[in-house]
Amino acid sequence: QVQLVETGGGLVQPGGSLRLSCAASGSIFSIIAMGWYRQAPGKQRELVAIFSDNGSTNYADSVKGRFTISGDNAKNTVDLQMNSLKPEDTAVYYCNADVLMDPEGYLEVWGQGSLVTVSS
Repeated sequence: QVQLVETGGGLVQPGGSLRLSCAASGSIFSIIAMGWYRQAPGKQRELVAIFSDNGSTNYADSVKGRFTISGDNAKNTVDLQMNSLKPEDTAVYYCNADVLMDPEGYLEVWGQGSLVTVSS
């Protein structure tokens, strides 16, 4: 099995910054991509940012220029630096990974979720 453990999140004022971190562990051969999704109350879960194993990144339009995703393929970790936070960024943020397992198989894994609240 594979587990994702998230750290970070919390309460921040508008314009502030927070950092989320996610670490994968378990029977991992390699990770194809790791990323962050979020779900606000009453809304569907949406993609925030993705970090692929070739180093490429992709962002939701709503966070471009404010959020930065970075990953370490050797450590199976991904971080999300969130700057210039807005109240509409308030949501539960979920780490996600597409994993090729050892010795074989594919698995999509989700973290436990981290609450980010942007409020004055």
